[in-house]
Amino acid sequence: MKLGIVGLPNVGKSTLFNAITNAGAEAANYPFCTIEPNVGMVTVPDERLDFLAKLYEPKKYTPAVIEFVDIAGLVKGASKGEGLGNKFLSNIRMTDAIVHVVRCFDDDNVIHVEGSTDPLRDIGTIDLELIMADMEMLERRIDKAKKAGKGDKKFLYEAEVLEKLLAHLNEGKNARSYACSEEEAEIIAQSELLTLKPVIYAANLDEKTFSAGYEDNAYYKAVVEHAAAEGSQVLPICAKLEQEIAELPEEEKGMFLEELGIEESGLNRLIKCSYSLLGLISFLTCGSDEVRAWTIKRGTKAPQAAGKIHTDFERGFIRAEIVAFDDLKACGSMNAAKEKGLVRSEGKEYVMQDGDVTLFRFNV
Repeated sequence: MKLGIVGLPNVGKSTLFNAITNAGAEAANYPFCTIEPNVGMVTVPDERLDFLAKLYEPKKYTPAVIEFVDIAGLVKGASKGEGLGNKFLSNIRMTDAIVHVVRCFDDDNVIHVEGSTDPLRDIGTIDLELIMADMEMLERRIDKAKKAGKGDKKFLYEAEVLEKLLAHLNEGKNARSYACSEEEAEIIAQSELLTLKPVIYAANLDEKTFSAGYEDNAYYKAVVEHAAAEGSQVLPICAKLEQEIAELPEEEKGMFLEELGIEESGLNRLIKCSYSLLGLISFLTCGSDEVRAWTIKRGTKAPQAAGKIHTDFERGFIRAEIVAFDDLKACGSMNAAKEKGLVRSEGKEYVMQDGDVTLFRFNV
């Protein structure tokens, strides 16, 4: 999974990136501190995988991984080359979802590029730039489809679909809000549109508000209402606090979170939010050679899940031997789970469940 972190300059974007990836991207109090996109790889914490590692003592431990891309602060006119220009918009096209960091606190010591705190205005600024970049992309796609349509009429239908979407964007609406048929959606999905990507709004709060309770904070509430209207998610977070947590030794992090009354770090909450937003789950494989988590779309059937490991597994799929992780943990071993009849043999139509501990049988 690849997540792009976007936002106006000085909203806490790079501070959050530093905290969740511990990659040390420069974070300073002036616009365009991030000149090139910073990339950080983060392993997905999974207690289930830790349990399997203790059980099997494998040679290799391979958790799921998320790639975070911190993209330079966008400003008004970015789609037309303002600020650092639309060079950075292309970096967002390669991501699965967007984490949009929105400043929800006042601080005279931290410059805001617009001069004041207004999360809805900031969201609107970024949205407009992404919409304009998408319109430019669609215009090129339409022109190309019309030229191809002289030889094949299916391209004329593609141009027609994209023209209707272009009119929708021209009203200042994003592609996510465009209602269309499945056939039209398949055509639109090929366009790599920025505003088609699912969004998590990271509402960046100051330490005092975050620790004392942010539910009644006017800035935060405005972001929640906006996200609800478009079907996006909101993650309340304090980037500065997350950075402090990230700098602590591992053994002290838990105690610090407990003192603050926080159940889990912002990174863990962001990962859960991302999996939920994208409809992702994990199945697990285990043995003396390796224990590993595999990320798949919810609703994936067993043969396609096997194909994540190797195409031969899907091509020659026979069956999947599966035990639910909770059952395996309660039994204490795979043999005990088998004795209790908890290890099931599933066929081609089986829909994988989160936490399935799986062994695929195949023949090619």
